[in-house]
This record gives sequence, C-alpha cells and structure tokens, in this order.
Amino acid sequence: MSRKVIERLRGGDRRSIGEAGRVAALASHDKKTFRKLVKALWDEDPLIRMRAADAIEKASAQNKNKDLLQPFKRELLGLLAEATQQELRWHLAQMIPRLELTRQERSRAAEALRVYLDDRSSIVKTWALNALAELVMQDDSLGPEVIELLRHAVRSGTPAMRARAKHLLRRLDR
Repeated sequence: MSRKVIERLRGGDRRSIGEAGRVAALASHDKKTFRKLVKALWDEDPLIRMRAADAIEKASAQNKNKDLLQPFKRELLGLLAEATQQELRWHLAQMIPRLELTRQERSRAAEALRVYLDDRSSIVKTWALNALAELVMQDDSLGPEVIELLRHAVRSGTPAMRARAKHLLRRLDR
C-alpha cells in the first residue's frame, strides 16, 4: 500500500466507502496502521472519519482477538458518548461490545447507546439495539431494561429495528 493510509480514505461522497476495505485488511495485521485509523476518527473531514470507522470496524471483526481495539478502549468509549455523525455512531455501536469492559464501563456504554436510540438514522438505532443486547450477554444486570427496549422496538421500531429486536430477544431468551 504505497499511498499514505489516510489519503486512501479521501474523496468521493458518503455513498462510497472508497478504499476502506483495503485499508481494513492492512490494519487487521498492522497495529501502526490501526493506530492511524483510530486517530482519524477525529479528523476534520467527515468522509475520513466515516471511512476510518468502517475500516476499524472491519479490521476488528476480522481480528477475533481483542488486541486491536482494546488499547483504544478509553478513546472509543469517549467518542461513543460524544459522536454525532451517524456513520461513526453505527460503527462504534458495532465495536464497543468487542471490548473487555468493566461493569462501570459497560454502564457508561449502555447509557450512550440508549441516546443513540433517539438518532434519526434507523441504522444507528438498529446497531445500538444490537450493541445493548451484546452488553447484556456480558452483564445480565442490564437485561431487564434492554429487554424492554427490544420489546418496544418490536412494537414501534422501523422494519429493520423490529426484525433485529425479534432476533435479539430470541438470542437473549436462550
């Protein structure tokens, strides 16, 4: 990958992920590249933030152990609470449950994710529900509230939210 990593994320518009997939493949095996992507989550260009989040999410999903995300736990939890860009929000919602969190950190994450349920984006809401359910699997003390949120989504959410909430309720019921 000859061009600088962040330069590969520039250009186009929000409907395109550009070279985020290629960058993710590199970042999944290269901690230095991964670190650059995390830093790019605060870039002034919303396209770079969006594509960096996409690449980080993909790289961390490919890398099943938590060694990529875990060193950035504090930064990611802070960004989870402050992010307003919908693409950042839905990717953060996918990543946060992959972290090893303390009970207090899970509580903070759940609080931020509940705010995401008021987002305009159905994708953000759906991934927030998914993340909350995954946090319940790590800490059942969050269960009663999250189960009620999922039941509410089944009754009044968007079609994507209803489908995901039904699936998550079945998983949590096991």
